Amino acid sequence: MHIAILTFDGFNELDSLIALGLLNRVKRPGWRVSLASPTQTVTSMNGVVLHRQCTMEEANAADAVLVGSGMKTREVVEDAALMASLQLDPARQLLGAQCSGTLVLARLGLLGRVPACTDLTSKPWVQAAGVEVLNQAFTAQGNLATAGGCMASAYLAAWVIARSEGLDAAASALHYVAPVGEKDSYVKQALGHITPTLPTLSMAAQA
Repeated sequence: MHIAILTFDGFNELDSLIALGLLNRVKRPGWRVSLASPTQTVTSMNGVVLHRQCTMEEANAADAVLVGSGMKTREVVEDAALMASLQLDPARQLLGAQCSGTLVLARLGLLGRVPACTDLTSKPWVQAAGVEVLNQAFTAQGNLATAGGCMASAYLAAWVIARSEGLDAAASALHYVAPVGEKDSYVKQALGHITPTLPTLSMAAQA
């Protein structure tokens, strides 16, 4: 299972790195989580420089792809060559997006009429792309998921884990990162967002 987190120049550290850390709580052979970027290095909105762990071509072949947000997302979606390089497909991949990352999925035409979540700043841009924006932290339909608000990146990561490894694995990962003294309530809240979106067969498998 390869999960790629698309991380562009000007990225929001919370979106990419919270997801990276949470997804890496899964320890099994073949489980790989990578930061994917169009260039060898990318600089965050606060000046943090990261080296990519995989190329965009590798991300296109990944089993799951999460699209992080950043201060330059509107430049990303106007870059025709960069957008053309993104060959994502919810028929064969789990796809998720965080905040302005939702705009990337929208401009790729992947959301269609599926309502989505995003942050308040990105909301008008996503709406202008023809997507209904929900006033909530997380939503998912089929293999598409979106989240709004930096800390909601944990919901996206947990959704990928639940879809791939089951609810117990997602709960375990969330429990590890949750604040001490709030672990049970945090896990319950997070799974409350995720569980209703899981396919019936996957939910039945957890019973």
